[in-house]
Order: sequence, then C-alpha cells, then structure tokens
Amino acid sequence: MNNYNAIDIGEFINIGTGKDQTIQELAKIIRDIVGFKGKIEWDSSKPDGTPQKLLDISRISELGWQAKIRLEKGIKRTYKWHVEN
Repeated sequence: MNNYNAIDIGEFINIGTGKDQTIQELAKIIRDIVGFKGKIEWDSSKPDGTPQKLLDISRISELGWQAKIRLEKGIKRTYKWHVEN
C-alpha cells in the first residue's frame, strides 16, 4: 500500500478488520492472554452502549490496505512487550 495522509486523500479513514467483536469476546481474549483466573462480572443494570461498534473500512480497503495481524496476536505481542519492559 502507498503512504497517504489526510491531506492527500481529503479525509480521515477508519482502520479495522471489518469483523465485529463484542466487548465480552474481547474481555475473554484478554483474560486468556494475561492468565486471569477470576470471574468477569457484567453489571447489567448499566447501559450497554452502542449495540454494534463495527467500523466501515470500505474506503481504506479501496486504497489496498488490509490488516496483517489478527487482534488476538496483536494483544499477545503488546502484553509480552509490556511484561518485558
């Protein structure tokens, strides 16, 4: 992919995988990566926010960009770096 900035293309662009993931799924991925053995509790008395948080990535896809690292692998790498540093 070529390098662009907002001035080159006239707008900011969403970057993502195009795959929707719930907060619960994300919490479980992080739990497993960091080895948390406790229980994740959800407060259902609170609003649960926007039902879907999926970004429209059509514009960046048109420019030839696609994610090369899965979210889980990126979190693992980030956590490992944090522990080591």
